[in-house]
Amino acid sequence: MPLRIEDYGIIGDCETAALVGRDGSIDWLCWPRFDSGACFCALLGSPEHGRWTIAPTSPARITRRYRPDTLILETRFETDSGVAVLVDFMPLRRTHPHLIRMITAEQGHISFATELVIRFGYGETVPWVTRNENAGLRAVAGPDMLLLRSSVALRGKNLKTFGEFALSAGESASFVLTYSPSHLPDPAAVDASKLMEETDQFWRQWSSTCNITGSWTEPVKRSLITLKALTYAPTGGLVAAATTSLPEQLAAHATGTIGTAGCATPL
Repeated sequence: MPLRIEDYGIIGDCETAALVGRDGSIDWLCWPRFDSGACFCALLGSPEHGRWTIAPTSPARITRRYRPDTLILETRFETDSGVAVLVDFMPLRRTHPHLIRMITAEQGHISFATELVIRFGYGETVPWVTRNENAGLRAVAGPDMLLLRSSVALRGKNLKTFGEFALSAGESASFVLTYSPSHLPDPAAVDASKLMEETDQFWRQWSSTCNITGSWTEPVKRSLITLKALTYAPTGGLVAAATTSLPEQLAAHATGTIGTAGCATPL
């Protein structure tokens, strides 16, 4: 069953945005811009149209929150054997855009599975995937390339990428997915922890400029952070939504054109 739209959280780098389900699945991402083709498009179709899941292998109680005054999303999984927190964010760009996922066990012992399904062109194009011991997993389709560096061993099967791993209290795993035009050299590796600190600092500093007081301070500030996330930084253009062609009701047919993202002003 598809998730409700309210079950998604947004992360972004002020040039594009991804939607993260409460089940730990990223079901929507257009790269490298808001109006680029989606490489994760399960939100409009099915898992076969692209998604990236990280979730416990056993039933879990799930809660979520944004770190105060930031666009860093935390998903907390509580199973009978342990507790772990998944952190999702997109750092502000320097040379290449990144999507970073970091998961840390807080208590006990917990097993996870990850499934990466990359489908460029709104779910239409299956990339050519190769492995490089130094650069990681490379997925190429025409002019587009995604590079995945992971602290977890991964394997390919049925045109998808899988991994299983277990964490005990205090242990962590990290994943860095990077976009680059396919004709350029592979992007250099980045320090995920350092980028998380820089991303946290950026959002807190930006939020501190919002001089809001009163009983509605937090909801208003959260709304402003969301609007900031939907602003295309190079031009200041504001997109109407990070998505396209979503039906108003479950099982209803989308009436929009899948190839375009709604924009209030041109990018």
